[in-house]
Amino acid sequence: MALKWLQDIEKGTKAAAAKRRIISYYLRNKASTIPDLTREMDLSTPTVAKFLSELSDDGVVVSYGKLETGEGRPPALYGLKADAGYFLGVDIKKFTLDIALMNLTGDTVKQAYDIPCQLENTEKGLDTLCGHILSFIEKEEVPEEKLLHICINISGRVNSVKGYSYSLFKFDERPLSEVLSERLGYRTCIDNDTRAMTYGEMVKGAVRDEQDIIFINLSWGLGAGLIFNGEIYMGKSGFSGEFGHFNVFDNEIICHCGKRGCLETEVSGASLYRNLLLKVKEGKQSILSAQIEQGTPITLNDIVNAINQEDVLCIELIEEIGQKLGRYLAGLINVLNPELVIIGGVLARTGDYLLQPVITAIRKYSLNLVNRDTVIKLSELGSRCGVIGACMLARKRLFEEC
Repeated sequence: MALKWLQDIEKGTKAAAAKRRIISYYLRNKASTIPDLTREMDLSTPTVAKFLSELSDDGVVVSYGKLETGEGRPPALYGLKADAGYFLGVDIKKFTLDIALMNLTGDTVKQAYDIPCQLENTEKGLDTLCGHILSFIEKEEVPEEKLLHICINISGRVNSVKGYSYSLFKFDERPLSEVLSERLGYRTCIDNDTRAMTYGEMVKGAVRDEQDIIFINLSWGLGAGLIFNGEIYMGKSGFSGEFGHFNVFDNEIICHCGKRGCLETEVSGASLYRNLLLKVKEGKQSILSAQIEQGTPITLNDIVNAINQEDVLCIELIEEIGQKLGRYLAGLINVLNPELVIIGGVLARTGDYLLQPVITAIRKYSLNLVNRDTVIKLSELGSRCGVIGACMLARKRLFEEC
């Protein structure tokens, strides 16, 4: 059963709209006094006080104590009650799932990372995904009535506004978000995984006051998230950011999109994995050589760990990827002139082994007057940015849709 305060702000009345604005304000600003909120809302002090009192009675707003100003009677601070509601984020990766629970004030309270799960693009795979999510909810004893929204990250083409996925689980005429809401029993939305990572980094990670940002997701594949004027850029159909499918190489490697020569065929975790196996087969030595020669499966994490253990062959391969990424990223910088470029994804865990070749190539291939305005840095949230972004998107979408 939906919470009373949530039902109230969904009614569409002027009072409901005002309450939603108050909650949205506190989502952005944590806490404020009644005078500050009055100025923001452009309403009278008695009206704001009345709405705060009603939201307090509903258990969604609480007093945070007094604001010490050193002058006169200190005003009371108000903000959201952390446990008034929760949001679930799910990040689907190549072979694992990350699931996290976030409270109303944006703090992660429960999480499960690297849950083994290789999803088939079938009805059975969808059942498996829903099973993992419901198992997490049951195991972590999430209050049913307080779980307000779920967001699930999916790779590939995703129209998050209409709720359709065109790369995974597309075997129903209805939007996938609708199907998931029905199966899970909770409001559910979907979004592109790289876009969710971008949003997570924007609200909880490396972004400070920057307004124009490129986020690069270098994991098994290659994607980009774009932020213009402080807002995520979606594109006409929600498909923006397909950086990995620039057709730039004259090779015969077939990309997973079905075309040849995509940037992703030589700049991705899949490329790193393929080239390592090829080099070892040719007789090159790596600390992973024995496993590869014995046919023991290795993961992208194994290769990242080898790089960070100063494996020379793996370092050479990641530096080559960094140089190629930097060259074509320079083109984006020339076109978009961003303030900040963030490199994230699994391969970003190699740190300077990846970052320095990227920066060197950007300086070589981009215009000096353009690139000097751009800061290049690694993700601060690391492997958590996808699931954190999903939680924050679930929260954002709920109050946008009310």
